[in-house]
Amino acid sequence: MHLTILLFAAAKDHAGADSVSVELPTAATVATLRLELARRLPALSTLLTRSAIAVNHDFAENDRVLSPQDEVAIIPPVSGG
Repeated sequence: MHLTILLFAAAKDHAGADSVSVELPTAATVATLRLELARRLPALSTLLTRSAIAVNHDFAENDRVLSPQDEVAIIPPVSGG
């Protein structure tokens, strides 16, 4: 299945783009997506372990199964004061 992943904040900075396309097996999970993104974009690997993944505007757990119609976004932690 083909997905376009939206990247925000530090994820966007590390990847050098505001989105990335990935090819995943049918019935892949958010955990599978994290592994594939870390493999393809090593600069994101540490950040991915701390980032939230949103699927269709809702935060998703690692066991969430993805479908080709899903809108997926990587939302890194935000710091500030």
